[in-house]
Amino acid sequence: MQKYWQVLQLFWSTAIAAELEYRLNFSVAALSSVGGLIGSLFGLFLFYRTGYEFPGWSWEEALIVLGVFTLLQGFAATFLAPNLNKIVSQVQEGTLDFVLLKPISSQFWLSTRTLSPWGIPDLFFGLVMIGYAGSRLGVAPLAYFIALPPLMFGFLSLYSLWFVLGATSIWFVKIYNVTEVLRGLLEAGRFPVVAYPTIYRVFFTFVIPVAFLTTVPAQSLLGQVEWTWILGSIGLAIALLQFSRWFWQFALRFYTSASS
Repeated sequence: MQKYWQVLQLFWSTAIAAELEYRLNFSVAALSSVGGLIGSLFGLFLFYRTGYEFPGWSWEEALIVLGVFTLLQGFAATFLAPNLNKIVSQVQEGTLDFVLLKPISSQFWLSTRTLSPWGIPDLFFGLVMIGYAGSRLGVAPLAYFIALPPLMFGFLSLYSLWFVLGATSIWFVKIYNVTEVLRGLLEAGRFPVVAYPTIYRVFFTFVIPVAFLTTVPAQSLLGQVEWTWILGSIGLAIALLQFSRWFWQFALRFYTSASS
């Protein structure tokens, strides 16, 4: 474990040093995040401006869901996209061979090799939104700690889904479009899952688990969730992680080395 921690520190310190050479990009990313946030708030405002409410969700409570979604976006932009979107190019160029020869887990290497600080604005704005809405609702400080595990397990579920899609590049080289489809489906997480018709609620809960990524963490913070949903979030994350590990090893059986 210590070896992996040292490798992670080396990876991320190198990545941050390289990225900070282009500091203008951070300003552009921040402006992009502000623009996206304004668009999201405007979309939510259109629902609530006439007095309409999602069943069981006030304006401030819906803001918390949007804040969790924004955190999810920041997490994906910082940690997932810079790493997992490169699996395709490594398969195409044959550089995956070098990864497989390294004395550490290839999945760990592919998942943590770099990071992008350009997702940090989304992480910041997500926290600000959650803090603002929480203060308006009188959320107790302890509630934030209670909501942390479901949020972390939501991040883990998203990582596992993204990695599985990336691993399919062993068979299908042009997998980037599929990851974009996943990101498009995740846009549903901007709103509480009750905002959608019943058939879509089922889809976004049991097929593409958007509800476990945004709605369940928000309900945990608000004290509105049953423990069965929290346990379900934990079980889902562990199951998806184990499946991603198995699927990667399965996919490697079909990988043809560039040197062969």
